[in-house]
Amino acid sequence: MVQWEISDGEVDYDTALEKMDSHVQQMIRGKACEKIWLLEHPALYTAGTSANEQDLVEPNRFPVFETKRGGQYTYHGPGQRVVYVMLDLNKRGKDIKKFIENLEAWIIQTLAEFNVVGQSRSGRVGIWVERPDQPKDVDGLLKEEKIAAIGVRLRKWITLHGLSINVDPNLEHFQGIVPCGIKEHGVTSLVDLGLPVSMTDLDVALTKNFSKIFGTA
Repeated sequence: MVQWEISDGEVDYDTALEKMDSHVQQMIRGKACEKIWLLEHPALYTAGTSANEQDLVEPNRFPVFETKRGGQYTYHGPGQRVVYVMLDLNKRGKDIKKFIENLEAWIIQTLAEFNVVGQSRSGRVGIWVERPDQPKDVDGLLKEEKIAAIGVRLRKWITLHGLSINVDPNLEHFQGIVPCGIKEHGVTSLVDLGLPVSMTDLDVALTKNFSKIFGTA
């Protein structure tokens, strides 16, 4: 069985990491089940293991946390659903590439509940949406913006960290970093796309689509 937890209010980043680490340690000892934790953080930036210091454009804007997850700089804050995914790949198959693909598929199917076409892109981690309502880029292609980020870590084939989906964060806050090291594409959210989606709406869609990708919830 997979345990689900939804936290009300904003959860301090260090507190969240300690709680996630503790649960994963219990999983390693065989004393805890798999877990999905849905939460929001106060405004902050995180630096993954591939972070380039030059991508931290405004280092004094929000607190910056070094983290051992993969990826580069990301923003977390109110209006963004953070999903910490603690699954046991010893039982689900020791394939990190497949796990990332499953996270992408989970996000894409969840967004589809709101008639949003999310897409993965080779060489760009996360999920993207095309913006036909925006001017095309210099190459005449549709503008693309990021709506969801992915960053994970493994400990003895137990997964930590996970993903984030932008529901209605302050998109201006992303300007303090180069999100995930990608300068040529912007960031969007469900509300920015004109959809009056609440955090609860997203949570329902996430829960509904989890078992379609990962099996028993």
